This record gives sequence, structure tokens and C-alpha cells, in this order.
Amino acid sequence: MKGIITVLGKDQVGIIARVCTYLSNNGINILDISQSIIDGYFNMLMIVDISAAERFEELADALKTLGEEIGVAIKLQHEDIFNTMHRI
Repeated sequence: MKGIITVLGKDQVGIIARVCTYLSNNGINILDISQSIIDGYFNMLMIVDISAAERFEELADALKTLGEEIGVAIKLQHEDIFNTMHRI
């Protein structure tokens, strides 16, 4: 099962490290990652394997809380919902 994680906020040292460390500590494998910085704003999109997550909602809430701690917005969406929302 795959999930899509987005991370948005003002650029600062350690964003990728904190998010990746959290995922690793919780058995979440990163399948693909893309990040950019535009005019001081950090943007990252990750495709992750969420099969190891016991509860999707708990993982989404924990990532949101992590984002609040480091000053960015982190959102987790199930791959199916993401694909449905972004259909042309």
C-alpha cells in the first residue's frame, strides 16, 4: 500500500532529516522522493510504502504533529485518494 507525503514550508536546516528519520523509525520505506526550494520555500513530495503502518490515520496525525514541531505542513494521503483528486 502506498501513500503520498507532501511537505511545505519555509526552508530550514534538517527538514528532510527529521521526516526521513521519523519514517525510518516507524518502518516506512521511501519509494521515491522529490524536493525543491523556490524563493526560500521548501517543497517535498514523497511516495512511501505504508504497509508497515498499523493505522493510516495515526500515521497521518503523527506526521502532521511532526510538521508542526519543525514549522512545516506535512500531509499524508492514501495513493488512491491522491490519484482520484488529481485526475484530469
